[in-house]
Amino acid sequence: MTQYVSRLGTSRGAPRRRFPAGLAGSFTAGHRRPRRIAMLSVHTSPLHQPGTGDAGGMNVYIVELARRLAAINIEVEIFTRSTTGGLPAAVELAPGVLVRHVDAGPYEGLAKEELPAQLCAFTHGVMQAWAGQRPGYYDLVHSHYWLSGHVGWLAAQRWGVPLVHAMHTMAKVKNAALAEGDTPEPAARVIGETQIVDAADRLIANTAGEADELVRFYDADPRSVAVVHPGVNLDRFRPADGRAAARARLGLPQDALIPLFAGRIQPLKAPDVLLRAVAVLLDRDPALRSRIVVPVVGGPSGSGLAKPEGLQKLASRLGIADVVRFHPPVGQDELADWFRAASVLVMPSHSESFGLVAVEAQAAGTPVVAASVGGLPVAVRDGVSGFLIPGHDPAAYAQALERFAAAPELVDRMGEAAAEHAQRFGWDTAAAGTAEVYTAAVQGHRRRTRTRHA
Repeated sequence: MTQYVSRLGTSRGAPRRRFPAGLAGSFTAGHRRPRRIAMLSVHTSPLHQPGTGDAGGMNVYIVELARRLAAINIEVEIFTRSTTGGLPAAVELAPGVLVRHVDAGPYEGLAKEELPAQLCAFTHGVMQAWAGQRPGYYDLVHSHYWLSGHVGWLAAQRWGVPLVHAMHTMAKVKNAALAEGDTPEPAARVIGETQIVDAADRLIANTAGEADELVRFYDADPRSVAVVHPGVNLDRFRPADGRAAARARLGLPQDALIPLFAGRIQPLKAPDVLLRAVAVLLDRDPALRSRIVVPVVGGPSGSGLAKPEGLQKLASRLGIADVVRFHPPVGQDELADWFRAASVLVMPSHSESFGLVAVEAQAAGTPVVAASVGGLPVAVRDGVSGFLIPGHDPAAYAQALERFAAAPELVDRMGEAAAEHAQRFGWDTAAAGTAEVYTAAVQGHRRRTRTRHA
C-alpha cells in the first residue's frame, strides 16, 4: 500500500492511505515561497454571499485562504467573472488581496453549465491583465474548480509558472452518489477534470479520502497530491456569549430542540432528509411538536433552482410546516449566531469534499449530525463532536435527533467537545500548508525547466 503523508498531520477517521514520503521531502526549509499568485475562481465571486446562487463553501475557502496567505507575505490576485454591470476592474478585498473582475458573457442569467462557452473570453481577460505587468509578475497559478482549472492550465503554460489546482468537487464522485432526481454531471466536465489532473503541477485535496479519489477516479500521480484541510475562522465562529443569548437575538424559544440546516438548497445537500427525519420524530413523539423549531437557512442553488418552492411544499405534505422556518441566506456573522442558537446542525449531504459548514458549527459550540460521506468523517468526530450516519434513511437521522431530545444535556456536552475539535482547523494552519505546496510546486517546476534546457 502506498504510504501517504498529510501536510497537516493525520486525522481521526481519515483513510489510512497517505502521500508518498517523497512528496514531504520536497517541502524543504529555505526554498523561496512565491511572492504573488494568480488565483482563479471563474464561476463564483469571493465577494458573493455564501448560500446564494452558486456561492458556498468554496467562496469562504478562497476569501479566508487569500487573507491568510497575504498575512504571510504572499500577495493574491483573484480573477473572477463579472456578474453585474459597472463593477470596478479591481477591488481590494484585504491588504495584499485584490479581486479582478473579468467580463466574460452576459452579466446575469448565465447558468454554471453554460460557462464553458465563456472560458475563452475569460482567459482573454486574464491575459489582458497580465500583459500590463512586468515579466515574472505572477509566480504561480492556483485554480479552484474545473472551470478555473482550464484557464489556469493555459495561463500557467503561457507565463512559464506552475499550476496548483483544487477540485473542490469532482464529477465522477458526485455521479457515484447522486441524490434522487438530481442531474448527473456531464461527460465534458469529466474530460475537463481529467485533463487538469494531468496538467497540474500539484493538486490540493481537502482530505486523504479526496486524495484517494483523485488517484482512483482520475489516475492522479500520488506524488503530485497534497492534503491540506480547509480551515475555519475561529475568531468569528466561536461559542461567544452562548446558546441562550443567540436564541434571544434570533427570536427562537429557549427550551426548544432546534435542528438546523444551513447551506444551498439543492438535492446534493439533501435538506429533504432533515424534514423527513423530523416528520418521523414527531410521529414517534407527538408531544415534541410544541418544543421543536427547524430552521432552514439558505437559498435554492444548482438543480434546486428548477423547483425553488419544493422544500416548502414537502414540509406541507409531511405535515410539519408549522415547525419549519425558512430563512434566506445570511452573512457570516449572523450565520455564526444561527450555529450558536441551534441544538444540532444536520448535514445529510450525498457528497461533500470536506464539509466546511460542519466545522463552522462545531467551532461555534454546536454538535453535528452528518452523513458519513466525503470529508465529513474528518470534519466530525463521530460519537464525540456529533454523529455520523451511514446512508440517508430519515429514520436513522430521526434516531440521532431523538437522542438530543431525550437528553438535552447531550447538546452542551457534545458542543464543548465540538468546539475543542474545531480548534485544529484554523485558517492560519491551512495557509501555512498551502504555502508549502506552493513552494514544492515552484521548486519542482524549476527542476523540470532546468532538465529540459540542459
